Amino acid sequence: MKTLLSVLAVAWSGAIFAGTPVEYEQFGAKGDGKTDDRAAIIAAHEAANRLGASVRAKDGATYYVASDVGTAVVKTDVDFGTAKFVIDDTKVKKVYSPLFCVEAGSPKFSVEGVKSLKKGQTNLGVRLPSDCLVKVVDDKVKRYIRFGPNQDNGHDQQEMALVSMEGEIDGGTPLVWDYPEITAIEAFPIDDATLTIKGGVFVTIANQAESRYRYHHRGIVVNRSNVVLSDLRHEITGELDHGAPYAGFIVISHCANVTVRGCVLSGHRTYETIGSANVSVPMGSYDLSVGNAVNISFIDSRQITDINDSRYWGIFGSSYCKNILFDGCEFSRFDAHMGVANATIRNSKLGYMGIHAIGFGTFLVENTTVSSKCLVELRSDYGSTWDGDFVIRNCTFVPYGGKPKAGSVFAGWNDGQHDFGYVCRLPRKVTIDGLFVDDANHPEKYAGPTIFGAFNPKMKDETYVEKFPYVPTEEVVLSNIRTASGKPLCVSPNEWMFRNTKIVRK
Repeated sequence: MKTLLSVLAVAWSGAIFAGTPVEYEQFGAKGDGKTDDRAAIIAAHEAANRLGASVRAKDGATYYVASDVGTAVVKTDVDFGTAKFVIDDTKVKKVYSPLFCVEAGSPKFSVEGVKSLKKGQTNLGVRLPSDCLVKVVDDKVKRYIRFGPNQDNGHDQQEMALVSMEGEIDGGTPLVWDYPEITAIEAFPIDDATLTIKGGVFVTIANQAESRYRYHHRGIVVNRSNVVLSDLRHEITGELDHGAPYAGFIVISHCANVTVRGCVLSGHRTYETIGSANVSVPMGSYDLSVGNAVNISFIDSRQITDINDSRYWGIFGSSYCKNILFDGCEFSRFDAHMGVANATIRNSKLGYMGIHAIGFGTFLVENTTVSSKCLVELRSDYGSTWDGDFVIRNCTFVPYGGKPKAGSVFAGWNDGQHDFGYVCRLPRKVTIDGLFVDDANHPEKYAGPTIFGAFNPKMKDETYVEKFPYVPTEEVVLSNIRTASGKPLCVSPNEWMFRNTKIVRK
């Protein structure tokens, strides 16, 4: 105890009077790559939070972490510099044990006095003590009733919205559902100052657990708004022919205005497991995971593993988000799992898993190359639905990464027989202005690429009956379309389904 108190005293005087950052070595970290430094890392951040001081890792140090007890709570700026953090998961038992958790300055709280809300409503109807990110839930209504090998019974209707002190709902995060009955409403206060975390090389020695859905959390969790993570590198080593999945090395949840800039991430090996329908399914890990968050940006970031190597799972996944941006990124996949409201991908390269999405609002893809079976796959396990518009501008589409197969700009599947918990529809309007389809290596008897895949090959005429009608696109506007094969961009192999879709060629 005397040693700890004396160290804290040194940290206190150094941070307050000399203005120097807290260092891990002040709390007993060895940084030798052998000694488990987790406890020292946790203690350093605890002291820094009390002092309001930043934290700095020692350049050239290697901090080894194998234990799974405790998490370093981050509430001040951090500079990891050139230090390395080796996270050894080969013997970990407590799978939810992130090394760092970036927390808000004030805790969440329940909002009183709001009984119902309507889609597009502009004011919450109550005042808040500060600007907040508000989560609304109605557990009486189920959405995203998944279909297929990983089928389920759906999830509580929920979403996030930015709300001012006066109760004004930010126009950029509008409510997309009606809430005649609210069963829970929570507010997450937004910190005014921007917190920065930069640098560091993180190496995960992969777990050797059974390949089943038991997600590991061993990296960095961000639960605070207004955060910038920059120049961080994550590497993975020691992967075997089996292993449990990871929820994400960087996990962003229940917060707003987070930017990941200049970071280098890694894809994880894809494994097989048994899904809820009792059949074998591919099981993967995301290195970047975002849930219940708004205004999340990934800038000038890439992955170490080849974006076109199908041995590795798609690097990015999200659920219940609004306003996600990729700008200048090179990743194997963008994935909006259980919906995104508004998304932008620009100046980027996406690999073999392409763009997977369902959701709302406007999805813009600009100055981007996609090498996949389709430019956009509207996820069939959630009804291949997009309630809004798609804009594709000055992009390159390489069907199947150049393999001799025909490709579609939009692909998916919905036979109209499954209740997903909402009306499923293709984008109301699709605008494609500037698209090069690099289909030079096309198959024999090739008619050309298509705007839409078949979606429902069973629907051949008016005799087909849908229990839950799938709404086709109203209008497609095409301009500046080129193909390497010289073949035209056709509408769809399912002419009947798109018979009423208006095609405007400029």
